[in-house]
Amino acid sequence: MTWRAYNSSDMSSTAQSYEFLRKWLVAHPKFLTNPLYITGDSYSGVIVPIIVKEIYDGNEAGREPPMNLKGYVLGNPVTCEAKDISQRIPFGHKTALISDELYESTKKDCNGDYVNVDPTNGACLTDLEMVSRCLEKIYLAQILEPMCSFISPNHTRLKWSRSILDETIINVVSMPQQSRPWCRNYNYLYSYIWANDRNVQEALHIREGTKPQWDRCNESLSYTKDVPNSVIYHRYLSKTSLRALIYSGDHDLAIPYVGTLDWIRSLNLTLLGPWSPWFVDGQVAGYSILYAVGLKYDLTYTTIKGGGHTAPEYKPKECFAMVDRWFSYYPL
Repeated sequence: MTWRAYNSSDMSSTAQSYEFLRKWLVAHPKFLTNPLYITGDSYSGVIVPIIVKEIYDGNEAGREPPMNLKGYVLGNPVTCEAKDISQRIPFGHKTALISDELYESTKKDCNGDYVNVDPTNGACLTDLEMVSRCLEKIYLAQILEPMCSFISPNHTRLKWSRSILDETIINVVSMPQQSRPWCRNYNYLYSYIWANDRNVQEALHIREGTKPQWDRCNESLSYTKDVPNSVIYHRYLSKTSLRALIYSGDHDLAIPYVGTLDWIRSLNLTLLGPWSPWFVDGQVAGYSILYAVGLKYDLTYTTIKGGGHTAPEYKPKECFAMVDRWFSYYPL
């Protein structure tokens, strides 16, 4: 490893992932015949379809080793960040966070583009200011959950230890019940203790000194987003014989389901059935729809009812049933 690896991008990380997979299968040939699915959530919506294309093209070109590629799975996927962010406004309207009047006014004044706004368009800017007031205190990952501070240690002041975790939990528990909303971020506290434990780092073969302290979200990485829109890769893959499963937590404001449905529809696939509920333990777990291209490519899209960003964290049982059925070629 060299410091050059610190600088990465969408395309370089894709190439590295593909090369790692090839080398791993060469080293472990007993897995070559296993069905291969490439999966990911959130920003992986940019990376995964490119990796799938690399594998598919490599197989077509006879590159070794041949991989038994069957398809890919994406959850709450980013495809084009500008468009994904714009879709928060229609989603906010559908979920009663934005009024009919404000939504119609914003759509008209901004011409449907809520990100690349003309700075001289005063009417649009005024509308967007009102929209911001409606959404700024909503938790992006799950609109029904409370907005909380992101729990993360300040490493310039603190060295994380189990005592700090205990102190934080005591502070949370000792707050008056009426002023203590449950916050999802509390679930992440233990990850700092686990990942910064010396025994854990040794078991994971982390070279001593390469990372003094682990951060759950490392925003210091030198990363270039050089793929502005990954839909072109989905369009390419729709001409293959692969399968795709795309799902969204239907309470995710960060990457709203309406935006995901929008780019799926732009692929001009053939609709094979109506929007239908599917069930887990006799209860509606989500709504799905199936698209296809002839007898080759097919794409299943589904929502996860009550799910956020990303859905498996919020609805693990339903998401497990979803992928288990899909991998087994059963209807959801």
